[in-house]
Amino acid sequence: MDIIINFIDFFIHLDKYLPGIVQSFGVWAYVILFLVIFCETGLVVTPILPGDSLFFALGTLAAPGALNIEILLVLLCIAAIFIIDIDM
Repeated sequence: MDIIINFIDFFIHLDKYLPGIVQSFGVWAYVILFLVIFCETGLVVTPILPGDSLFFALGTLAAPGALNIEILLVLLCIAAIFIIDIDM
């Protein structure tokens, strides 16, 4: 029963827990975000990834300083327009 209560508490108070999770990942958070945006925009089979809603969540994390907004702007713009040229 405690697991269910903790699970519900986590989603109700996500704004309290999410900055700590992002801080624990460190640089890997930026790598994961780059990969999600790149896969969502660049690959045909992954349009189901949460691209637009992820931008809103990142904005709410960047506002209090959990993420660096300058790094996010540059990194996610590169991820959205990055093209892999594969010659077959």
